[in-house]
Amino acid sequence: MTLASETSPLLAPQSSLRERKKLATRRGIRRVALELIAERGFSHVTVEDIAAAADVSPRTFFNYFPSKEAVLFGADPGRAEQVRARLVHDLPGHSALEVLRVVLTDRARSLAEELAELGGDPARWAAQMKAAHADPQLRAAQASHMAWVEASFASALAERLGTDPDRDPYPMLLASAATAVLRATMSFWASAGGTVPLEQLADAAFQALADGFPENGALRDLASATQRVGPPPAGAPQAGAPQAGAPQAGAPQAVPRNFENRKDENR
Repeated sequence: MTLASETSPLLAPQSSLRERKKLATRRGIRRVALELIAERGFSHVTVEDIAAAADVSPRTFFNYFPSKEAVLFGADPGRAEQVRARLVHDLPGHSALEVLRVVLTDRARSLAEELAELGGDPARWAAQMKAAHADPQLRAAQASHMAWVEASFASALAERLGTDPDRDPYPMLLASAATAVLRATMSFWASAGGTVPLEQLADAAFQALADGFPENGALRDLASATQRVGPPPAGAPQAGAPQAGAPQAGAPQAVPRNFENRKDENR
């Protein structure tokens, strides 16, 4: 049994027609928002601009996103709670670092799929989001958002470990390292044009974290490979986009090599 086969899915069962319509509206709002922000800059786009371009009312916009910043973060409270629950309950008997690696690598796959569902190249959307983060207003909002994410992860890890995060620094330290790994991986993936699947980069990055960030390893090998691989030909599937017959995010995945074994090999 692999680590991934012991994890619970991120996706709910077959959704209803109403839920699918809501999801389509959410994607449409996010797509036009990213396009407007890429064209004009974050500070020069209002909620009213986004609502008009998406052909919805500002009130409808706020039914899906609490703020303009949340459009870029893709903030979904339900998904955040699912991730938190998995950090607490998945992979019983395995370390907190191991469950972080599996759950957040799975989350990286979901992020790439969410961007692919907007249409076009998912790495292009990620690059637009990265460029928008240069805006001072957005940087402040992102810092607040990441602090919330780290606190949520730390709380989940503390619950898993049966400890008090106010008295034990380990959960917050591990949560902060994990979110930094995911953020840096997303940034590199976008800059590299998505030439390597995001979840593959995330998995290698978490392995590097487990190994103490050696100078030479699979992560840097992947990074070097992106420099040798040109952009995919027109019409070719983009790295990170869902493929026909490919497993969905959260479905049991075969982890290529056991996490503990790889750590032993690196000793």
